[in-house]
Amino acid sequence: MRIEIIGAGSVGLLIASYLIEQQTDVTLVKRKQYQKEQSIARTNIDGSITSDLHVSISSRPSSKADLIIVAVKYGQLQAVYPMLAEIPVNIPVLFVQNGLAHFEEALQLPQQQIAFSSIQFGAQKIEEFHVAHKGIGVMKIAVARGDLTSFTFFKKFSKMNFPIDFEQDAELMLLEKALLNCFINPLTAILQLKNGRLITENNAFQLLKNLYNEVMTVFPQYEKIIQFGQVVALCEKTASNTSSMLGDRLAGRKTEIDTIVAPILKKAALQNQTMPMLQTVYLLVKAFEESGEKM
Repeated sequence: MRIEIIGAGSVGLLIASYLIEQQTDVTLVKRKQYQKEQSIARTNIDGSITSDLHVSISSRPSSKADLIIVAVKYGQLQAVYPMLAEIPVNIPVLFVQNGLAHFEEALQLPQQQIAFSSIQFGAQKIEEFHVAHKGIGVMKIAVARGDLTSFTFFKKFSKMNFPIDFEQDAELMLLEKALLNCFINPLTAILQLKNGRLITENNAFQLLKNLYNEVMTVFPQYEKIIQFGQVVALCEKTASNTSSMLGDRLAGRKTEIDTIVAPILKKAALQNQTMPMLQTVYLLVKAFEESGEKM
């Protein structure tokens, strides 16, 4: 079985490492040119290191893959879509991005089999081919177009430290993750706190709770999808994690605020509703992006 992963950031590397460990033929598609073979190292949850995970490197996806996983951030998708339009339409494609903005975009592609993933594990890139697994969490997959059987083989890669589950509704799954992220990620970036400190520091906890209450006041139907206890539980589970948005701020990179928070604000505007706290959080993160500041 040949799986090609577009994107060699922390998420792409971590997924690749677990697939290679289970004797899967994996190719990383990267913009930078490297030798055709590299070795991935993974620092595990317990601090041990798994190394010599051999991976192939390519500059473009091929027509020989059994599955293509798109693991770039949302801002890089516009460069990836033309590549995907050139591959055979019968090759299944799995998108692994935060937020909701990519959902309708991806479904404009000609591919016959398209699925989306919502990840709750933690990953941190240490070096070009070294990734740290920072928190155990499920990788959820839901098919938006095509046959479920085109993706169910992925379930065989599920293991205790890398659990994989299938969901029925792709858009609802992404919405649930977007809600979790819009509560946690922007606050960690603004306050420069790891996830766990949002619930151990009184003022940060109150901000988290107020943000949750504001969103649920505007969208009471979302309380059926996610309760505040789930937000707290995720902070506990990923207590030592540096969120991707905080990581972007620390590195002076553009964040995923426009795909995580902006769609929620847009939904409120369509209902003639405002969310002053979430809007302020959004503008603060955008201000960091404009300044390009590195902390």
